[in-house]
Amino acid sequence: MGSFVPRIVAFCCDRSGYRAADMAGGLGISVPETIEVVRVPCAGRVDALHILRALESGADGVLIVACHRGNCRSLTGDLAVRARTEHVHEIMERIGLKRERLELCNLSVQDGPKFAETVRRKFEYLKELGPNPTR
Repeated sequence: MGSFVPRIVAFCCDRSGYRAADMAGGLGISVPETIEVVRVPCAGRVDALHILRALESGADGVLIVACHRGNCRSLTGDLAVRARTEHVHEIMERIGLKRERLELCNLSVQDGPKFAETVRRKFEYLKELGPNPTR
C-alpha cells in the first residue's frame, strides 16, 4: 500500500464547509492534493446517489461538510444529511464497503484549520484502509 494515494470527494455546504475549505486555502494550510471539493448550496441537498456515484467513480472516501446542528440556514439541511448519511452507511455495509469511507462532519465558517485537519485525518485513515474495492 506504500504508493497508494487516496482520493477524497468532499461535498461542502456553501455556507459552512466550503468557506472553511476556502479559509484553509487562504491561510496556506495544506491539504492532500487528491481532494475534490464539491460546492453544494446546502449539505442537505447531497443525495444518496451523489455519494454512491462518487464512490463508484473511484473516490476512496467521501466527506460531507455541513453546518453545525441548529445553524443550517435551510433549517433542516443538517438533519436531512445526517439521516441520509445513516441510510448510505447501511447501503455501503450491504454491498461490502466499510461505512467509514463516508463521514459527515459539522464545521463553521471559521473552521479552516479544522477542515484541513479533518481532511488530513481522513486521508491517513483511507491510506491505511486501502483502495476502494469498487474501483
